[in-house]
Amino acid sequence: MPDNGAGDTNRPVIHRNSLREQIAGALREEMMAGRLAAGRNFTVKEIAELYGVSATPAREALVDLGAQGLLRAEHHRGFTVPELGWDDFLEIFESRVLITDSFHRQYATRRALPDLSRLPSLHRRADAAVRAARAGNLDVMVGCDRRFWQEVGGLLGNRRIADYLDWLRVQSWMFAARYLRELPALGGICWERHSDLVEAIEARDSLGAHRIICEYNLHTVRLLAGLAGQPLESVTVLELLTEFTGEEPPPEPDAPPEPATGPGADAGAGAERSRRGDEAGRELGRELGLGLGLVPQPRTIPYGRFGRRLP
Repeated sequence: MPDNGAGDTNRPVIHRNSLREQIAGALREEMMAGRLAAGRNFTVKEIAELYGVSATPAREALVDLGAQGLLRAEHHRGFTVPELGWDDFLEIFESRVLITDSFHRQYATRRALPDLSRLPSLHRRADAAVRAARAGNLDVMVGCDRRFWQEVGGLLGNRRIADYLDWLRVQSWMFAARYLRELPALGGICWERHSDLVEAIEARDSLGAHRIICEYNLHTVRLLAGLAGQPLESVTVLELLTEFTGEEPPPEPDAPPEPATGPGADAGAGAERSRRGDEAGRELGRELGLGLGLVPQPRTIPYGRFGRRLP
C-alpha cells in the first residue's frame, strides 16, 4: 500500500465520499439481522463514535435511512428503529407478491429473455445464500439472501422495480428478525432453493422460475404467520400464490418450538446447535470476505425515493 505521506503504510485507504453509504449500509443490515432491534434509540454522536468517523457522515447516513422510512427521527432524542407489526408485514409482503406476479405476466407476454450474462454472478450468490441458510447464522444469512435477490432483480431490466423490491425485502427482514432470533437454531428452517431458481432461469423456464418464487413466498408467510401467531387468512394474496404452485391454500402451521429456558429443560441441545450454526456462519463469513460483524455490505437504495415513512 502506498505511503499516505504521514509515514503510516498500514492504514487502509478510506474514500471519504463513500462513508455516508458505508455507514447507512452497515446500519441497514444491523436492523435486518435484528441486532439493532425495534425501539432501539441512538444519537449521531453514538454512531460517529461506533464507526470512528466525524459527525457529518454519521448524520447524513441516519438522515438517509430516515428518508427511506427505515429509521424514525425523534426530536432531541436522535433516531429510533421503528417497530413493524403484522399489518405492516402484510402490506410489505402483498406488495412484493403483486409486483412480481404482474411482472411475470408482462414478461411472459413480451417473451423477453433475461440477461444471461449475469448467470455466473447469480450462481455464486445462490451458493452463498444456500450455505448461509443451512448454517443458520442470521447475521450472515440476511446479507447473502439480500445480495442474491438483488442479483435476481437485476434480471428484470427495470432498475426502479428492482430497487423497490429490495427496499421491501429490507423491511421484511426487519420484521422477521426478532422472531427468528428467538429460535434455538435456524438451520433447515429458512428457504434454501436459491440454486433451483437459478437453474430455472438458466433454462429460460419463466413459468418454473415464477413457480419457485411463489413457493418461496408461501414458505415465508407460513413461517412468519406461525412465529407471529397470526392467521394465514389475513394474507389476501394466498390464492394468487397457490394458483402457480398447484397447492390448496396452505393450512396454518404450528409455530416452531419455543426455546427451552426453564429449569431442567433440554437447553443444552439447542445451545449446541446454535453454537455450531454460529461457527459455520463465521467460517462462511470469513470465506466470503464479509466485514462489519460478518454482514456483507449491500448496494444502497437511492435516497428518499420511496413512499411514506413507516409508523
